[in-house]
Amino acid sequence: MKKILNLFYTFLKIGAFTFGGGLAMLPLIHRELVENKKWISDKDMLEMIAVAESTPGVIAVNSATYVGYVIAGFWGALFSTLGVILPSLIIIITISFFYDKFLAIKTVEYIFNGIRAGVVVLILNGVLRLFKVSPKNIFSYVLIVLALILSLLLGLGTIYIIIIGAFLGMLYSTYTLSEVEYYEYS
Repeated sequence: MKKILNLFYTFLKIGAFTFGGGLAMLPLIHRELVENKKWISDKDMLEMIAVAESTPGVIAVNSATYVGYVIAGFWGALFSTLGVILPSLIIIITISFFYDKFLAIKTVEYIFNGIRAGVVVLILNGVLRLFKVSPKNIFSYVLIVLALILSLLLGLGTIYIIIIGAFLGMLYSTYTLSEVEYYEYS
């Protein structure tokens, strides 16, 4: 039970102190789960992100559910998920009561502009951390460039880029595995 409450509190803290959505949460998730708690490794973090991005839903919720399940099974997944969504739920319900008046306040507009700038930095920080622990070969660099072209120049949606990346990864692994088998048996 202590582990489950620890999961809940950890993800409650992540949910409460991170603005900008799931990608902005990744650096805090990394710091809490990999560096501080040592519940998962850098490699596990990459796998968690791959699973969280390729399954339906928000990356923060998917990540919390994944880690909670790995650490403490069903109850860990449930309480981690509740922990990460509870702060947003409370904030959104509160704002909904004052929505029109809230948006009309100039200070609020300036606060959100400042938060947006901070979120960009958090996302870039997360990208750099993931890049450091990702495999680096010609194929991975080609995928990065291709994803940037598809996204920034052609405006292709995230889901299509993920599907294309998965398909190309499958082709690449099939090619490299068959090449290894060819050399092993010839």
